[in-house]
Order: sequence, then structure tokens, then C-alpha cells
Amino acid sequence: MKIDKKTIPTPFSYLDKQFSSIDLYLDDIKRLVLSGDFTLGKELEKFEKSFAKISKVNYAIGVASGTEAITLSLKSLGVGPGDEVITTPTTFVSTVGAIVATGAKPVFVDSENGFVIDPSKIEKVITNKTKAIVPVHYTGNVADMPAIMSIANSYKLHVVEDSAQAIGASLNNKPVGSWGSTGCFSFHPLKNLNVWGDAGMIITNSEEIANKLKILRNNGLINRDEVAIYGHNSRLDTLQAVIGNRLIKTMPDITQARIDNAKKYDSAFLKLNLPIIPPNRRKGVKHVYHLYMLRCEKRDKLLEYLNANQIEAKIHYPIPMHLQKASSYLGYKKGDFPISEADSKSIITLPAHQHLNDDQIEYTIETIKDFYCN
Repeated sequence: MKIDKKTIPTPFSYLDKQFSSIDLYLDDIKRLVLSGDFTLGKELEKFEKSFAKISKVNYAIGVASGTEAITLSLKSLGVGPGDEVITTPTTFVSTVGAIVATGAKPVFVDSENGFVIDPSKIEKVITNKTKAIVPVHYTGNVADMPAIMSIANSYKLHVVEDSAQAIGASLNNKPVGSWGSTGCFSFHPLKNLNVWGDAGMIITNSEEIANKLKILRNNGLINRDEVAIYGHNSRLDTLQAVIGNRLIKTMPDITQARIDNAKKYDSAFLKLNLPIIPPNRRKGVKHVYHLYMLRCEKRDKLLEYLNANQIEAKIHYPIPMHLQKASSYLGYKKGDFPISEADSKSIITLPAHQHLNDDQIEYTIETIKDFYCN
């Protein structure tokens, strides 16, 4: 049923607006083409240095994707067949797929109120095969890194942060990705800092890890003729770095706009007596809202209603990773991770990107109110 008021289209994707000044980018690309500096070029070095600076770390290494960032990080730390890596089922497939790509076994731990891994449940699954923990800063929220690092240090485990959805996020002013051995980022077109295809970045404070990653991403080559190890063809294309170099300057504005939009949603939903509830916002967390997600009743019906009224809401994701067919060999069953499973049935994602205006946000709030009140 349509609501009886003016419809205000509220899209989830914003790429047409973000890249509307196309000529600026084409000028940058023309300069790259004329230079012929396509592979591991100067524009990539510039992007890496800029990203390391905003992440407050010593090194940033550009790779082909956020997935590859996790895989190469784990391999650089010696994770491989026979090892176990702890993560959460509340994530996109890339987190788990990256672990599997190393030959290691993913071991799941349930999430907590903020859709991130619950550190109080990690120690219960540590074995003598456990080699690393991969916390996921899901939605742009920040996992409880002090607690996770305390556990990791006690058991001498590596920590690889899946920060793909959390560019610009921090906890107590310490950026995501700078807590563990490495931090892994994605610049997929729908990320907060995005390029024109797949691309990723690994950050670290370790010179040893950085040097190994630079070899791993480039087929194991230490120079044109010598192969030190068998690696990957996983370089971040200099073409994508050209796009990143222009956009990274706008990151503070992008981040603040998303935070402001989320606050407007939070404020409205906390005042309204509706069965739609934002998660707890932890003190000290700079949540960057790659996804604005909240729990609600009648989720599927609400989604249908919003879409019918041209509000492009989404579900991320209806099947948690431990119940996916690909994970069946791990032996998990329904009921093993009750929070993750309950969330998969109740979470909805609302548009919250930087190109929304106040009318679109107010229209979304009023449409949700109409759904529950009529």
C-alpha cells in the first residue's frame, strides 16, 4: 500500500552523484595514460602514503581487493593449512573466504549488540591450532579492540582487522586497522572511500610485515628477475589509485555526513514508540556508518513497504556465514550462534550515505512510522 503523501525517492546507491564531475577524473586519467606509469606507479605510492597518514600507521600496501588484503595479511603472518582462525559469522563472505584461501579453518564466535564479534566468547574456542583472530568492524562500527588485543596477547595470537566497512572509524581516537598486526580495507564502489572497481589496502606498523606484503602482492618478486617466494598477482591498479587520490581528500566530509545522517535516524527512532531499535552506541567509538542497520519487527514486510515507496532499503545479510552451504563442512548447525541468527531475521539497512538530504531522511522516518502505525 502506498502512503498518502508526496513520494521522495531515496536511493541506496549514490555513485551517479559522487562521480558527476567526471571531467576532473578523466583529466587525471589522461595524465596517467600519457605517463605510461601503470603498474605500482607513483600515483599508487602517493595513495599509500596518504592512507597510511590518515590511519596513523607507518606503512600502507595497496592490493587488488579487500578480500586479498585479508588473505595476504594472514599468509604474511604464517597462517596456513592446519591452522585455525577465529572470526564472526556476522559478516560478508569475503572475511571467511579469505581465511579459507590460506588453507586455514575458520572458527566462528557469535556477535554482540553492535553487530561485531563478542570478545567474551573468544577464549572458549581457542585451541592449540588457533593462529589468529579476524575481528570485523561491521557496518563501520568498531569491535572491542582492547579486549580482543588482550586475549590475543595472552595466547600469542595474531590479529588481522577486517576494516573493509570502517574507513575513518576509530576507538578512543585510535583508527581501525592500527590495533592488530595488520588492518585490511576495501575500496569497492559502494564503500565510503571508493574507486571504479575492486581495490584494497593493508596497513601495518611493522616494517618486516610491510616488506613481505610488497613481495606477496607482486608474484613473490624481489626484482624483475628474482622470485623470493610464490606469491599473488594482487597489485592495486595505479588507475584506481588515481581515483583514490582525488577522493581521499573528501573523506572527512563524507564521514561526517554519514555520522550526521545516522544521528538523525537514531534520534527519531529512540523517540518514537516503534518496534524498530538502533543498537547501542558504545562510548569512544567513531562509527562511520558504511551501513546504517537496526533491528525491527516484521522486517520483511517493512522492507517491502519501503521499497514500494521508493526507499531503497536493503537486508545485510539474510543467511549468516555458518549456515551457508559453503560452510557445511565446518559442522555448524542452526542454533549455534543465536544472536547472529536472530539478527539475520530482524536487521534492516536504511540509506544513510552522504548525498541524502533532510527531506529524504525525514521521508524515510515518516514512512517507517506509517508502516507501524497504520
